[in-house]
Amino acid sequence: MPVGLLPKEGGNLNIHVGNLAREVTEEELRQAFEAFGQVAAVRIITDRHSGVSRGFGFVEMSDNDEAQAALEGLNMKELAGRTLDISEARPPREGRRNNRPYGGGGGGRPGRGGGGGWSGGGRRRPF
Repeated sequence: MPVGLLPKEGGNLNIHVGNLAREVTEEELRQAFEAFGQVAAVRIITDRHSGVSRGFGFVEMSDNDEAQAALEGLNMKELAGRTLDISEARPPREGRRNNRPYGGGGGGRPGRGGGGGWSGGGRRRPF
C-alpha cells in the first residue's frame, strides 16, 4: 500500500484502475470513485482499431486524502463482475514508445542481410 500518492502535473493525483470489465463506462467508474471524493477526470483506455476497452483506465483526483481513501476502499472490490486492481499510476516512460530501439526487419536468407527497419537493412554492397 503506498504511503502517499504523488501529484501529476496540474496538481491532480493519477490512479491506475486495472481488471476493468469491458462493459464498464467512464461514467460508472466516475461514480464509484466519487463515493470517496471529487474526481477531476476519468479515462478508460480502448483499442485504437476496435474501440473496445483494454481492461484498464485512469482516474484523476485532486485531493491526496480522497485519492488514498479511494485506493484503499476500491482495491480488490468488485465492479461489474470483476475484481478491481487499483494502484498509484506510474509516470509515463521517457523517450520512444515502449522504450524499443529503432529498427526491425531481420530474417531472410543467410548472407543477404535483414531487410526493412529504420536503417534500411538489406544487403550491403562493397564500394
